[in-house]
This record gives sequence, C-alpha cells and structure tokens, in this order.
Amino acid sequence: MESDDMRDFAAEARRFLDAHVAKAPDRTAFNWGEGDDSMAYFSSLPPEEEREFVQRAREWQRIRHENGFGWITGPVEYGGRGLTPVHDLLYDAVESEYDVADTGVLSVIGLGMIGPTILAHAQPHIKDRWLPAMYRGDAIACQLFSEPGAGSDLASVATRAVREGEDWVLNGQKVWTSVAQHSQIGLALTRTNPDAPKHRGITAFLVPMDAPGVEVRPLRQMTGGADFNEVFLTDVRIPDDHRLGEVDGGWTVALTTLMNERATVGSEGVGPVAAALSPDHLSALMRATWTWDDRALRARLAELLVDVLATEHLNARALRKLRAGVAPGPEMSVSKLMYGQNLTQAAHFVSDVLGPRIIADTGQWGTYAWTELLLATPALRILGGTEEIMKNILAERVLGLPKEPVTAAAKEVRP
Repeated sequence: MESDDMRDFAAEARRFLDAHVAKAPDRTAFNWGEGDDSMAYFSSLPPEEEREFVQRAREWQRIRHENGFGWITGPVEYGGRGLTPVHDLLYDAVESEYDVADTGVLSVIGLGMIGPTILAHAQPHIKDRWLPAMYRGDAIACQLFSEPGAGSDLASVATRAVREGEDWVLNGQKVWTSVAQHSQIGLALTRTNPDAPKHRGITAFLVPMDAPGVEVRPLRQMTGGADFNEVFLTDVRIPDDHRLGEVDGGWTVALTTLMNERATVGSEGVGPVAAALSPDHLSALMRATWTWDDRALRARLAELLVDVLATEHLNARALRKLRAGVAPGPEMSVSKLMYGQNLTQAAHFVSDVLGPRIIADTGQWGTYAWTELLLATPALRILGGTEEIMKNILAERVLGLPKEPVTAAAKEVRP
C-alpha cells in the first residue's frame, strides 16, 4: 500500500514535471504505419545531431538537479536528496508519462555505475569535485575496463600503471568504451603488480579524459553508428589521489561497478526497441506481411511473448523486494540474461516474418527498419557480461553447482 510519503513525493514530482515539460503521447496506442518506425538499439545519428542530443540530455539533467530530482538517492552533502531507491523508481515511473530528453548518455554508465563507485571508493575531495558535477549534468563518465585481450575475463587487464613519486603513469589500450567521445572522466582498471595473481594486482583510477596522452578513436559498428570507442593511454600521468581504493585492490572497486551494471541493463520496455517486445506491434507486422495464418510463426510469437511476460514478472518481484527493504538476489542477473535473449529472439522472429524485406529497403513502413535491431543483437548478448559468464555465475552462486575444473596452472588466478 502506498504511504503518505510516497503520495506526497509523487505529487511533488508531477508539479515539477508539469512546470517544465509536456505530457508524452500515449505510448500504448499503436497504429500500423504511423509515427517513426526506427528499431535502433544503438545510436546512428550524424555527429552534429549527436552533439545536440547530448546537450539536450545535459540540460534536462541540470533542470532535474536544480529541482531536487537529479540524484534522488544520493547523499545530501554531494547534491543528492537522501531518499530511498523506491523514491527513485517512483520518480522514473512518473517521469515516463512526460516528453523529456533521453538522458541515457549520462545515466546508464556515469550516474548508474561510475557515480556509485566514486561514492564508495574515492577520497572526499574527489567526491566533492566529481559527484555534484556528474549528477548536475556538467560531467559525463565512461568505463575504461575492457581491453583487446580482457573482455569477459576482466581480471586479465594489461594496461600498466607505474608509480612515479606522487603520480602514476598509465600505458595501454581500452576498447568498446561507450560515450568516451563525450566524457570528462573515465574509470580505468590497470595492472599495478604483474607478479601477483591477476585479481590481486589490479588498481583503479579516475582518468581525466582531457589529460595529455589520452586518445579516443571511434569504432564504426555494422549498424552504421559509432557508440563505442578505442581509448589509447600513452604515458598518462594521474595523481595518486585519483586512485580508487587500495593499491592492488582494484578488483573490489570493479565489483562495485559491475554490481550496478547488472541493474542498468536488466530492464525492458525502454526506447524504440520496446516495440520489439510488443504484442500489438508484432501481430500487426504479421498481418501487414500476410503471415498471420502461418501457424509455425504464430507459435513462435506465443513463445516469445511468454518469455517476455515471465521476465516482466521477475522484474516485478525484484521491485516488490526493493519496496520491502530487501536487496534483490539473483533476479537482476537473470533479468539481464533474459533481456538480451528476448530481444535476440524477437529480431530473429521478425527476420523470418519479413524475409528479404529486412535486408532490402522496399520503402514499406515498419519492415527494413528492423535491420538495425537485428545487427545489434550480437552486442546485446555481450554487453553487461556475456551470456556464458552470466550463466556460470548463476550456476555456481545461485544453483550451487560445482565450479568448472581448474588446472594446476590456472589455480593461482582464482580470486
């Protein structure tokens, strides 16, 4: 039952939103052939439009922050509201009814993952410097974790950090770094002790992205966009006060970030791809392409929708736990796993419905547009932790199954 506090907070949020933005159009109503038929999961905007998109996100985050909604769960001393995660979820639900700028470029990685890590592990003056700036929209943060030889096996990072007086000198390469081209700060994992077991020789640093020796190179995706980047670090000097956590204790810092990452990837129904899981949209597509009478396709559609419904119930269970003050268990990991699988299943289903129309643009509304989602599906099963890694975690830590056999040579790398 909703408390008076929650009702008052929701009313405050509505007053704020009514004063600044218009209500969003009814997203539940769907009519075939109307509106934008984009199915893009990743951005493919031209550079100038992308810069405008980022600027709108910054401006809306600043307005949120000035009115007490920029960091609802954050400590008051860093510009937060000091409220509960349930207040945060309630605000998101209310805001979803309004036509606001998409702030994912700030929130998914920076505010959702890097901010909590800085709060947990940075020195006080670093928190003072970066946390208000990030949650006010002045600074964007990126995650400098993955490397060409360290993706799923994150503990194999090879980027070196060598102590020189009060500074550290970083050399190495990061890859698949989202929003690096827009970021002012990056959270980097580095190798500081090559002689220690790999999980125990890592140190985390905050890297100013405008520091000498930092080079960002965009990676063009097959969807046409360039959301990801390579980041080269060449003799980059970082003061020791930008270190997060203890020397050689970076794996603990990384786990803080990764725990928050699971929660940011595990929810469905946001953005254009929401239509990929919409019964109305998918059934209308089948009718428009004269495939509704294909019993095999209809059976596959039913299987997809059952999986989507099961995932929605799983998310609802996690939300009920959160409202009751109980931290969710494995639900977010399972939800993340299902998120990628559901969208992949939807993209493959649609490709069979459309046939050649998904690879050749005939001009028909709602057909060729699906190619963007289809081309993005390999990434959906990798980002936020590969399916194989997620299944191993669930098998070993939730189901209690035996760990995979470890050879004598590999035993020393276990955390």
